[in-house]
Amino acid sequence: MGMAGHPDTRPGGEMPKRFRLTRRFPVAMTEDAYRRLKRFATESGLDEGEALSFLFENFDSVTDEDNLTHRLRLFNSELEDRKR
Repeated sequence: MGMAGHPDTRPGGEMPKRFRLTRRFPVAMTEDAYRRLKRFATESGLDEGEALSFLFENFDSVTDEDNLTHRLRLFNSELEDRKR
């Protein structure tokens, strides 16, 4: 609850969305990606699921579109070699 017994609200008077981790799926990650996820989660005070939820709920504001496009192109070009 916020001040004076009023529920906490987001800017614009909206109620915050309830945070429920409702989607579970098996994930395979590289060691580097998993270590980075763990580090981000720890630094943020989140668990891995909360950290992934944060990143993808805020994807557009936490990524630079030009850098993302460039990095994705590089990742895709190296992917087959990395699978060997």
